Amino acid sequence: MDISRLHRVLKIITLLQTRRYYSVESLADELEVSRRTIYRDLNMLELAGVPFYYDRSRRGYIIHQTYWLPPINLDLEEALSLIAVAAAAGDESGVPLLGKASDAARKIESQLPLTIRAAVGQAASGLTVRRSPVARHEGLEGAYHTVREAVARRHVLRGRYISFYEKKQIDVTMEPYWLVFHERAWYVIGRCCRNDDIRTFKLGRFVELRELAETFKAPARTLEEHLGNAWRFMPEGRQYDVSLRFSRLVAPNVAEVQWHRTQKVAWEDEGTLLFDVRVDGLGEIYWWVLGYGDQVEVLKPKALRDRIRKAAENTLARYRP
Repeated sequence: MDISRLHRVLKIITLLQTRRYYSVESLADELEVSRRTIYRDLNMLELAGVPFYYDRSRRGYIIHQTYWLPPINLDLEEALSLIAVAAAAGDESGVPLLGKASDAARKIESQLPLTIRAAVGQAASGLTVRRSPVARHEGLEGAYHTVREAVARRHVLRGRYISFYEKKQIDVTMEPYWLVFHERAWYVIGRCCRNDDIRTFKLGRFVELRELAETFKAPARTLEEHLGNAWRFMPEGRQYDVSLRFSRLVAPNVAEVQWHRTQKVAWEDEGTLLFDVRVDGLGEIYWWVLGYGDQVEVLKPKALRDRIRKAAENTLARYRP
């Protein structure tokens, strides 16, 4: 076996040992090879007796939990990257899971070879990873663990939830499909028995929450399939083609970021930027556009243009002497 293939096969084993489920497509993307190559590598693992299997409900491969390779030594760059990111996440001590990251980073650092540990300590002293502000919720640990267990065991949840939309506490019974940390807070997404559709709930707004003995079947689609073309996190069930024109002042900043998987940008002769994207719902992108103030113009759809114009009129009225 050539060295490159050996390295690739070992990396597949490492990925499958993370307890995440990897499809052939995601492995191919991770390793930057073709799907055919991944199939050949998986066949080699099977011939070698590595106990991996395909989980149809999760749509991915995973290695049986009883199989482990010996620990892999990290080089300086790997150790520094892992510790820096973990330490940054661990700054949020009130956020479940992320709050444990700094402890994990210290444990990893303590097990590094002395030469690597010294180099990491020296390099890390001048390296900082800053995260965006996160939601402040007291007593979130209990809700987090309840939801995490319910998602893993596929048990129904029942609780009381503070609904900002309904402006009151509501009773919620749901099948929790996914537990997701998105930008600033933890959310649970699943089928709400009250409305019989997929809803998103912020963990910090649960007043009460408990796991029931009742079980449910795994969802037929993945989280990515559920989110679809949502601008960020909340699909609304209707697709829109959005066209924006950004001024010369902010155009370079907008162009250098991959905001959405469908986005297309084109520079105009005047230095302005045309930004086209197809999104599911206008609610989320509306707030993003508002953030650019008078440096952006909505070309279409009319519904979004009208909403932005109304917001501008209201802002002007608020500041009028």
